[in-house]
Amino acid sequence: MDTKNRIIPAKQSVYLDGPKPRMYELAFAWKVFRQFIKGFRTLHFVGPCITVFGSARFDEQHEYYIAAREFGKRIAQLGFTTMTGGGPGIMEAANRGAFENEGTSIGCNIKLPFEQKPNPYVHETITFDHFFTRKVLMVKYSYAFVIMPGGFGTMDEFFETLTLIQTKTINDFPVVLYGKGYYQPLLDYIQLMATEKTISPADMKLVLLTDDIDEAMNHISTYVTTNYKVKPRKRLWWLFEKR
Repeated sequence: MDTKNRIIPAKQSVYLDGPKPRMYELAFAWKVFRQFIKGFRTLHFVGPCITVFGSARFDEQHEYYIAAREFGKRIAQLGFTTMTGGGPGIMEAANRGAFENEGTSIGCNIKLPFEQKPNPYVHETITFDHFFTRKVLMVKYSYAFVIMPGGFGTMDEFFETLTLIQTKTINDFPVVLYGKGYYQPLLDYIQLMATEKTISPADMKLVLLTDDIDEAMNHISTYVTTNYKVKPRKRLWWLFEKR
């Protein structure tokens, strides 16, 4: 048979076959449930957290890495636990700042096609299979959020957190965007949303944009001290959580 003029598809066709079998869906739901329970058990006693989001791609010489490390230090001095995505870059820097200054440092790592190992500056780490379960836990235990420069993942975390605050799903926790040179265009676009009435003008007050770590931490500290008092937690070992 002459095959010179045959067109051979580079890739076999894949057909969409609709919903997966019910047992597959049940297994997936059970896997997600187990991830949440594991997360609750691991993080139950970590204390009130401040979460730092940011890129995994900055090395320790970069100005944003240096700033994130200082944020970790300041969070420790405020008496809060520093929580990050547990990976390199900004996450490592914030964990490192807390770790090196007698603060508690937590990492919520994620399984990726390329390996992302937990950074060495965490006291406790948990690795998630799905971004959505990871984000739930990072928001659940946090009372403020510092958004350092980052990519798609950081934007996803920023806007989901902002949406939860805007819709009163969680309290009006402080959200700090650090890096005016990086984030001013984004804030300008958010202002356009307000102008076009796709968000309320009052929503602009949900975010503080700054280049000043002192201003950022004062903003967080003022909110926390105005709205909360530290209360000793009773140790209820209903799921054998680690202390």
